[in-house]
Amino acid sequence: MTISDWPLSERPREKLLQQGAQVLSPAELLAICLRTGVRGKSAVDVARELLEHYQGRLLALIEAPVEELSAHAGLGPAKAAQLKASLEISRRALVQTMTERDLLGSPTAVRDWLRLKLAHLNHEVFMVLLLDAQNRLIDAAELFRGTLTQTSVYPREVVKLVLARNAAAVIFAHNHPSGTAEPSRADECLTQTLKQALALVDVRVLDHFIVAGLAAPLSFSERGLL
Repeated sequence: MTISDWPLSERPREKLLQQGAQVLSPAELLAICLRTGVRGKSAVDVARELLEHYQGRLLALIEAPVEELSAHAGLGPAKAAQLKASLEISRRALVQTMTERDLLGSPTAVRDWLRLKLAHLNHEVFMVLLLDAQNRLIDAAELFRGTLTQTSVYPREVVKLVLARNAAAVIFAHNHPSGTAEPSRADECLTQTLKQALALVDVRVLDHFIVAGLAAPLSFSERGLL
C-alpha cells in the first residue's frame, strides 16, 4: 500500500499541514523529504529503514557521504542531496539568528547550531565562535581536529585568529565522541590557558561548550568553570 492509499489523517504531508511539523515522527519527516518510496515500500518504510541503519541518529544519517546514502534502496543521488540540503537550511537559519542577535541572549540558537555541527562526528573538533562588541557572530572557525580522545589546541593560533578577525569576544566549543559531556581536567586547564592568553589582547571568553550526542551541550559558564 502506498501513502496515497492511507487515510488523509495518517499521511505525513497532510498531518504536517493540519497539525504542524512538531507532531510528526522522525520517519514521517524524512518521508516528506524523500517524497516517494520504491516498489513494495512507502517513503515512510524507506525512512524507517534508513533510521534503523543509522541507529536512529538523524544527524549521522544526514551527514553521511552522498555516495553512502545513495547506495540505500529508495534514495539515489537526488534524494541524498535533498537530505543534505535540509540540514544545511537548518544550519544557515541558526547562523543567521546568531549574526543578528546577542549570543548571550540566544543560548538556545548557539546550542542547537553546535549540535548540528558537532554531535555526529566520530573525531574530536575544537571550534572558536568569533563575536563582535555586541556579542554577534562574526564567524565560526574549526581550528583543530584530533582523535577520539585528544585534540592539540595551540593558544598562539587562537590568538592569531582572534586578532585577524578583530573579534571582541569568543565562545569555544568542542565535541566528545565518547558521548560523555563531562569536562576533563585537560579541558578545564586548556580553557583557563586560552582565557589568560586572550585577556592579554583584551578579548573576552564568554563560554566553552562541550557537545556530546544530542543532549544539550554542557556550558562551562553555567558550571562556574570560567
